[in-house]
Amino acid sequence: MQTRIQGTTMPVLDVQLDPNESVYSESGELSWMTSSIQMMTHTQMGGGGGLFGVLKRVAGGGSIFMTEYRAYQYPGEVSFATKVPGHIMPVQLGEGMEYMVHRHGFLCATPQVTIGVGFQQSLGAGIFGGDGFLLQKLGGVGTAWLELSGELIVKNLAPGEMLRVHPGHVGAFQAGVGFQITMVPGIKNMIFGGDGLFLAVLTGPGTVWLQTLPISRLAHQIGEYLPRTENRQVGPAAGGALLGGIVGSILGGGDQ
Repeated sequence: MQTRIQGTTMPVLDVQLDPNESVYSESGELSWMTSSIQMMTHTQMGGGGGLFGVLKRVAGGGSIFMTEYRAYQYPGEVSFATKVPGHIMPVQLGEGMEYMVHRHGFLCATPQVTIGVGFQQSLGAGIFGGDGFLLQKLGGVGTAWLELSGELIVKNLAPGEMLRVHPGHVGAFQAGVGFQITMVPGIKNMIFGGDGLFLAVLTGPGTVWLQTLPISRLAHQIGEYLPRTENRQVGPAAGGALLGGIVGSILGGGDQ
């Protein structure tokens, strides 16, 4: 297996597979592939785990269905592009090498990599789409590729060193790094600070990868430019309504 990451602002991962080699991703991640690649959709990938493994993956913000891309008789290539401007980062997994990743950070992996819930906490309605804050845990053995949005900032924390971060900027970190969600200190900071009510606290030792473009903040900025109506929708509902209007216009031939 050989891989190549192309592009800058919107990179794409190309995976060159030899016969009988494969990678898997959540359903819907494929960008393109050669004719020698075959797709198979399963509920169990990444080391199996049966129904319990599926439930763990879904609880971690993942999809029920996973798609395997395999080269059978001939070599082939499959590609995965980022959904927003950002970076693609490979990580190696094995004994003592596990990672916590933000809920949309998993792009694809080799077959023996596992996905499960790493951290879940409700932060109130309307925050992170109303689903709370989720981290996926990657384990097993092999290579996984992560999709992190915006620029990528690496922090190497010494033992006991703490870093307080807006939760949306947490991209990934080594599983040995301590992690908790705390309230922003001070009533004035909560009411007038404009930085949200919660902070993620990461404690070393270990490496942390921060992303500069949290999807929640991107959605909020886009929402400021949506048409204002008396019953204006915000958040995921507004995005769905906008997308539905665009799709409807396309299918209807653009008639006004």
